[in-house]
Amino acid sequence: MRKIEDEARMGLLPHPIVGSRGKILVKVIREIKPKRVLEIGTLVGYSAILMGKELSSDAHLITIEKDANSAEKARENIRKAEIPPTVEVIVGDALEIIPKLGGTFDLVFIDAEKSEYLKYLQLVESKLHKGSVIVADNAENAPDYLDYVRNSGKYMSKHVPTGAGGVEVSIKM
Repeated sequence: MRKIEDEARMGLLPHPIVGSRGKILVKVIREIKPKRVLEIGTLVGYSAILMGKELSSDAHLITIEKDANSAEKARENIRKAEIPPTVEVIVGDALEIIPKLGGTFDLVFIDAEKSEYLKYLQLVESKLHKGSVIVADNAENAPDYLDYVRNSGKYMSKHVPTGAGGVEVSIKM
């Protein structure tokens, strides 16, 4: 993980979810102890590793990455991290993949195209149960998403500010 952080600091990678934003994600995992997790936007696997280190050995994490090169790098980083849960990296457009996924998810982490956040959520809604948690990174850049989770009556939602933007944490009602 340190190598990924160093590459991000040098400008070789977009910034992964680190620092206080990463701590919020870890706190959510420790509180809800999810068995099935969906991550939308893998990049090079930093957040998948961060979550994987906190998940129980019988948990399953599915992470979707649009860019094949980033997905391959993520697979390599995840292998090196030797995290206990099953991690499945799927390459493709989340808007096409989400409808094909079976089962329900206890936790969804969204860190992809901000303009698509609401579409991602609406596609995954049928795969959520009461109490499922959605963590959306930098959601302040997705105003339609924020309006929906805050005003639809389907979620209890709160913005958690951090030094670099923040995350929106929403619980399915």
